[in-house]
Amino acid sequence: MRIVIAEDDALLREGLVLVLRGEGFEVAAAVGDPTAFAAAVTEHRPDIAVLDVRMPPSHTDEGIRAAVAARREHPDLAVLVLSAYVEQSFATDLLADGAKSVGYLLKERVGRVDTFVSALRRVAEGGTAIDPEVVAQLFARQRADDPLSRLSPREREVLAVMAEGLGNAAIAKRLFITDNAVHKHIRSIFAKLELAPDDETDRRVAAVLRYLDGTRT
Repeated sequence: MRIVIAEDDALLREGLVLVLRGEGFEVAAAVGDPTAFAAAVTEHRPDIAVLDVRMPPSHTDEGIRAAVAARREHPDLAVLVLSAYVEQSFATDLLADGAKSVGYLLKERVGRVDTFVSALRRVAEGGTAIDPEVVAQLFARQRADDPLSRLSPREREVLAVMAEGLGNAAIAKRLFITDNAVHKHIRSIFAKLELAPDDETDRRVAAVLRYLDGTRT
């Protein structure tokens, strides 16, 4: 798996390179700004890009904008964005642009190598990986009139874990329930959020986007 890294903090950038190469990944390039990132993606055609949200020149949302632009130019590019803080609007923007093969993690996850690598692989394989802390804060900020208020406490738990990108078996293991129970909860979530079957829409992703949009401030 070929990876391009974009991180302006030189120490963290080199740390990412060491971690990923140590796990057997091919790091094609590690750069420090959006312009160099765009050039590296064009040159190396990586399978996945790992980017910091905040990069030069303004250190606001350059990473997200660079990720969105790269995916428009290279639709098959998987993207894992790292942030020092929970910034849910950035997660929403990234997912809304193309909700498959994307991830949004807090930088502290990098130190938990197994968790980080698992999320990286999941995103590279076409899934999603939303940081559990982002999920928790989004639910905490939910408005009373949001459609998510229809969900039971257990359904909220299932949706929260689903947002992290886990499949049914992994959700069942995390919540100590059966696979059949997970299936029933997910079916109920789809019904309450009025997500009908659609050949062009992944309902799991649509459910995640629905609560991201519903809790956005």
